[in-house]
Amino acid sequence: MIMKTRNILSFASMMAIAVAIFATACNRSTSAVQPVGQQSLALYLTDGPGLFDKVLIDIKSVKVLVDTSADTRRHDTCDWDRRGIDDHKNDSSFVWHDLGIKAGIYDLLQLRNGTDTLLADANISKGSIRLIKIEVGTNNSLVKDSVTYPVSLPAGAPNYILIKMQGHEFEEYLPGRNRLWLDFDVARSIVQSSNGTFFLRPVFHFFIKRTSASIVGKITPQRDAKSVLTIFNATDTAYALPTPDGYFAVRGLKDGTYSVFVNATSPYIDTTITNVVVTAPKETSIGVITLRK
Repeated sequence: MIMKTRNILSFASMMAIAVAIFATACNRSTSAVQPVGQQSLALYLTDGPGLFDKVLIDIKSVKVLVDTSADTRRHDTCDWDRRGIDDHKNDSSFVWHDLGIKAGIYDLLQLRNGTDTLLADANISKGSIRLIKIEVGTNNSLVKDSVTYPVSLPAGAPNYILIKMQGHEFEEYLPGRNRLWLDFDVARSIVQSSNGTFFLRPVFHFFIKRTSASIVGKITPQRDAKSVLTIFNATDTAYALPTPDGYFAVRGLKDGTYSVFVNATSPYIDTTITNVVVTAPKETSIGVITLRK
């Protein structure tokens, strides 16, 4: 009798565990399916570096405009700048979504050499994403040679950046789930006037891993040489600031053949590596570059 009772209890326990596992699996399966009429969007922020110690950007919000019409191509001639002004207005075809980011100060130079941060991840209306609108606050600054400088928007400039899309730039890595990397080009975005004042004229590039390539390597002795890298060909230019240990990574490159120019601090001699062939989605390593005096 005792044995039967134990067997019954054991069987009941196993059934309970099986039901719990089945319910958990169902919940996971259900959570992976997007609600009807929606898609998910993940935006990652990374940095194309500039010659500063820090670049601190005040990001207030990120919104996207989704074209829900069956044929988004008929809207290619829209005045997107005008549509970008009013992000509260929806109509039958266009829907604005606030991605609900964590507003705050982003230190862009912490996001170099292959590092990025998840800026936003939200469900939005199903359709073609035609605008990304990034609202910038006034608490922007940079640090150069250990001195902090304020960075202002130019007089009369809007307090936002509009990134115009065709709708096909995003990577659908799972059904109904999309992602995109936003590369903040610091070297082109920070402008210094003749009187030494710094202004912010944001320049963004975007890429996905599936259709872009990367170059990685190491510079030695980076701590002494304090080198800066320019990766270029006839149509494209990118920059890299290696870590103190000399490692660097440049992402978002188009297929092609590049040169890597290493601008070193005296007494180290500049050097150039030529004929570096990259092909998406591969990572091309150029190994260790040892600088000479």
